[in-house]
Amino acid sequence: MGEKITMDADAGLQVPTDPIIPFIEGDGTGVDIWPAARLVLDAAASKHGHSIEWKEVLAGEKAYRETGEWLPQETVEVFTEYLIGIKGPLTTPVGGGFRSLNVALRQILDLYVCLRPIRWFEGVPSPVKHPELVDMVIFRENTEDIYAGFEVEAMTPDALKLRQLLEDAFGWRIREDAGIGIKPISKTGSQRLQRAAIQYAVDHGRPRIHWVHKGNIMKFTEGAFQRWGYELVREEFADVAVGWADCDGDPGDRILVQDAIADIALQQVLTRPTEFDVIATMNLNGDYLSDALAAQVGGIGIAPGGNANYVTGHGIFEATHGTAPKYAGQDKVNPSSVILSGVLMFEHIGWQAAADDIVRALESTIGDKVVTYDFARLMDGATEVKCSEFAQALVDRL
Repeated sequence: MGEKITMDADAGLQVPTDPIIPFIEGDGTGVDIWPAARLVLDAAASKHGHSIEWKEVLAGEKAYRETGEWLPQETVEVFTEYLIGIKGPLTTPVGGGFRSLNVALRQILDLYVCLRPIRWFEGVPSPVKHPELVDMVIFRENTEDIYAGFEVEAMTPDALKLRQLLEDAFGWRIREDAGIGIKPISKTGSQRLQRAAIQYAVDHGRPRIHWVHKGNIMKFTEGAFQRWGYELVREEFADVAVGWADCDGDPGDRILVQDAIADIALQQVLTRPTEFDVIATMNLNGDYLSDALAAQVGGIGIAPGGNANYVTGHGIFEATHGTAPKYAGQDKVNPSSVILSGVLMFEHIGWQAAADDIVRALESTIGDKVVTYDFARLMDGATEVKCSEFAQALVDRL
């Protein structure tokens, strides 16, 4: 029987050698990639004297089939109680239907950081000439911005009510056939994300941080995010970090904090990737930026993601790609995203050696050109293997 991971306000996460970790298998190809990832995670943990008691919880299509709910309250309660979890991809309809389950979990558990490290693994096919220059970590705010879900549908009584309120209070005239969304950006939400990004840079020896924003247009939301970030550096981190304007471009031995307009940043991470390191940004910008960067290193099939609250200790780690239902059950797709999300989970709970072993095994396997179909079709001399066989190849190299 495993034990629960707990959180101590002073000492941080308390992780037993045999933690109970909830998991969601995921929709679509979750039936293939989750067992593959579990095989690798169990093998790496065992190598270092750990064992995991996996506890399945339901969300998405499987939950709906078995309970009639897309996100059962029991699932939320289990993640709340056990602190750490991992999940495969979940279905999210476009333009209607139910709300994103991923967004719901992030907001219910206040997982304010979406952590997206982006790096290249040697041998992975890439559309750019020098993917090895991409080594960035994105801190995407998870709970505010347009993704907060404060929307009303066009041509409904709610839209009429909100449109009339905005016109009466502020003189804002909005077309009668418009849907309306609210974009909240708070100082609290901004600075706790920025604080996490700075602390990460300190802990990992990262020399640069960029606040990415569209503050030239949205001055009181994204512009405020930029301003609050620099204030935080001056007030809490002046001994280890300094803003560009406060050092004339020469930070000495401190972390250099800069900012970049979002559209320019999307260009420069492609043309000048070595100038970016740790990036902190808001929800929508972070969504665009993390996927655009993933394309430079081989696609979101090999991009991990983690959602965390560093105060409560909660974390849910997830595959960043979609469900790809047409491939479900074919034992075909690349499980690397969920495997590397497990690496982030191991790092979060302090199992760094096991995490490092998985990364080395992945590097070795891809370096030997043993890959799933998505990479095999783009590589000369590759050995194409099934999803489960790719996982076993990693285990063999552990």
